Amino acid sequence: MKNFHVVLEAAWLVRDVKTADDAIGVAISEAGKRLNPKLDFVEVDVGSTSCPACGEPFSSVFIAANTALVGLVFEMKVFDAESAEHAERIAKSVIGKSLRDIPLTVVEVTEFERSVDKGEQQQKGKVHK
Repeated sequence: MKNFHVVLEAAWLVRDVKTADDAIGVAISEAGKRLNPKLDFVEVDVGSTSCPACGEPFSSVFIAANTALVGLVFEMKVFDAESAEHAERIAKSVIGKSLRDIPLTVVEVTEFERSVDKGEQQQKGKVHK
């Protein structure tokens, strides 16, 4: 069994906004409300996109007609998964239950080592804080 850090991406629609900063704030707030308190171990942030002209990264936000599409990134750790693919399925399932109508795409899965503390309990194929 292995431990993985899984990064997922989602496109979040925000209506009635005028600026990219407002759209980012609303998207992160709405996603956080749907994930918390049960999934408070999932990190939420705005994604980045590379400029097609210069290659520089910028926040994944597009606004047209006071409606924004915000690229959000969700990160979580999955412990005791059988493989990277198993960790992906666990992360998509756990996060997807709270974000039912939001499609999720896997961005990155990386394995990491973890030391077990005396007070922690581990369950196979489960997510831990």
